[in-house]
Amino acid sequence: MTLVLTILEIIVAAVLIGLILLQMQGSGLSGAFGGAGQFYRSKRSIEKILIWATVVFTVAFAIISLLLLIPR
Repeated sequence: MTLVLTILEIIVAAVLIGLILLQMQGSGLSGAFGGAGQFYRSKRSIEKILIWATVVFTVAFAIISLLLLIPR
């Protein structure tokens, strides 16, 4: 059971890293120095899906991590 959870956690972690990198695409360093100049706009559907998927995979990663802490 521990082996299955460990493999599942590695897969969830890899997907989570990919989702976070997809969200950061095009952000650059200009926002860090106050030069973003972006106006308020609504989120497009793909951005909403990425955010939702990131939340789901983060919760799954946390739950699997807690399950792996239980001594067997």
